[in-house]
Amino acid sequence: MDAFLIQLLTGLAGASSLFLVAAGLTVIFGVTRVVNFSHGSLFMLGAFIAWSVLTRLPREPGWHVAGVLIAALATAGIGALLEMGLLRRIYRAPELLQLLATFGVVLMVQDLALLIWGPNDLSLPRPPWLRGFVRIAEQQFPLYDLILIGIAPLMLVALWLLFTHTRWGTLVRAATQDRDMLAALGVDQRLLFTSVFALGAGLAGLGGALALPDGSANLQMDMSVITDAFVVVVVGGMGSLPGAYLAALLIALLQTFGIVLLPKATLVLMFVVMASVLVVRPHGLLGRAQVPTRGEAHAYALIRPATPALRTLGAAALALALAAPLLVGPFWLSVLTEALIAMLFAASLHAMMGPGGMISFGHAAWFGIGAYAAALAARGLAVPMPVGLLLGPLLAGVVALAFGWFVVRLSGIYLAMLTLAFAQIVWAVVFQSDITGGDNGVLGVWPDAWARDPRVFYLVALVLCVGGTLALRRVLFSPFGYALRAARDAPERAEAIGLFPTGLRMAAFCLAGTAAGLAGAVGAYSKGSVFPSTISIGRSVDALLMVLLGGVQTMAGPVVGALAYTGLYDVLIRATDLWRLVLGAAIVALVLAFPQGIAGAASRVVRDDAA
Repeated sequence: MDAFLIQLLTGLAGASSLFLVAAGLTVIFGVTRVVNFSHGSLFMLGAFIAWSVLTRLPREPGWHVAGVLIAALATAGIGALLEMGLLRRIYRAPELLQLLATFGVVLMVQDLALLIWGPNDLSLPRPPWLRGFVRIAEQQFPLYDLILIGIAPLMLVALWLLFTHTRWGTLVRAATQDRDMLAALGVDQRLLFTSVFALGAGLAGLGGALALPDGSANLQMDMSVITDAFVVVVVGGMGSLPGAYLAALLIALLQTFGIVLLPKATLVLMFVVMASVLVVRPHGLLGRAQVPTRGEAHAYALIRPATPALRTLGAAALALALAAPLLVGPFWLSVLTEALIAMLFAASLHAMMGPGGMISFGHAAWFGIGAYAAALAARGLAVPMPVGLLLGPLLAGVVALAFGWFVVRLSGIYLAMLTLAFAQIVWAVVFQSDITGGDNGVLGVWPDAWARDPRVFYLVALVLCVGGTLALRRVLFSPFGYALRAARDAPERAEAIGLFPTGLRMAAFCLAGTAAGLAGAVGAYSKGSVFPSTISIGRSVDALLMVLLGGVQTMAGPVVGALAYTGLYDVLIRATDLWRLVLGAAIVALVLAFPQGIAGAASRVVRDDAA
């Protein structure tokens, strides 16, 4: 019983810092509707700034509190600058475009932090008062963790009073319901949004500063905490502070006790909980359906067939790709092969995002399932490559069909997070399974003898990836594709004329999973191996970046985006050590210059000229 109590208190201490980060994220989303992927970067900056300040101040408790507050205020200032310099320009853009811009900020902050604080973990030397213990149930418990336990409920009460008993809080709550009406009443939305973003950023910085004594400031903090924060916010309900507190307690306690009771399930326990909650309560424990602002309902424009000029350009590009084995050597053929795989992977995600209107943060699951199916068939069953290339998309499509039953009932960020939950569950299974080789992966997955020549395999990849992409295009311009778009834009009207929106969305989800599985199978033979990183969050983010860079509103978008992203990545990673900074800046610049994506902007110019 004593051990249970100590474990409980440890979980409550962990929930405190997590709640502060999640509270800032949910406040920002509730008002601005920005899915702020850079919130983890603000948490990381809070920890680094706190380390810089606290290591230079006297080590008494009062000075420590002052240093923590200075770090929180500095992070709030950085958040305000971020809102005024970038996000203010894209508030009316679709939420995915905002996500892309904030991910560019993540890349930039990672390299800036590396330049300022270096690559090593920075631990805070603990003064005697931070090393103190209190005796609870005949066991010693850290005094600092006991302080953390009290901070979370105090902050919850303070935020509740702020939002319910001040004029500013009244305006914030009004903004969550109807931003346009608030503007019509003469309220300066720009100032209001900046203050809200600064508050959210300050909470993230405070969470990072408070987490410093129990850990260290490091460059991996941003990505690790943003995933946990998103889970907490979604489980609690987007925009609900009490929901965020309840979910933070739930997730922290599950992780704490899971290490003891279910050690093998610790990696996915919170994602299983999130998936279970969303299946039962699609808007989280205490969340409500978001009221759309004007313009959000038509975030996706009509996807039109390509003009003759664009068709000619596409045919010329295909002819050049066919001639590539005669023009370049093995190295560049391997680069082009990876670009083709990325193109099909991005096109598969676009099939559900564009015409289907379904966002996915876990699309790498289908890519990974296809890759592992082909790899295990080749290594374990010694099947020929054509059979492996068939098994990959087949298995990915079947699993996507089974999982789609849960997914298609949701929308927006909740749908995206449920796909992330499934992808993390798949990742944990392959990471811990002996069948898949665990962390060692599956090695020696080589093409058949007839296809081992790089030129031959490149042509195989070209046929499969371009063929798969064109097949997706054909399907999405068929009656099914038009019905899918009708179900996306006006589900009630679509159902009234005899369409079945849920079935259409499920078919699109299955189609996207099958195409991604084909890309994964080709990727397995191209790389010669498959590792759990194939199903990582980073791989899913790559697919999102490619689609958004190219443009969701055109069928050529994922193709152009895949080529642009892989080209930028390959060039920058060889040209400079600060490739994240340059790539992030390029992404932000492209978002601001081409809010419809590269292909979307080009298509609009061509159509305007034709008109």
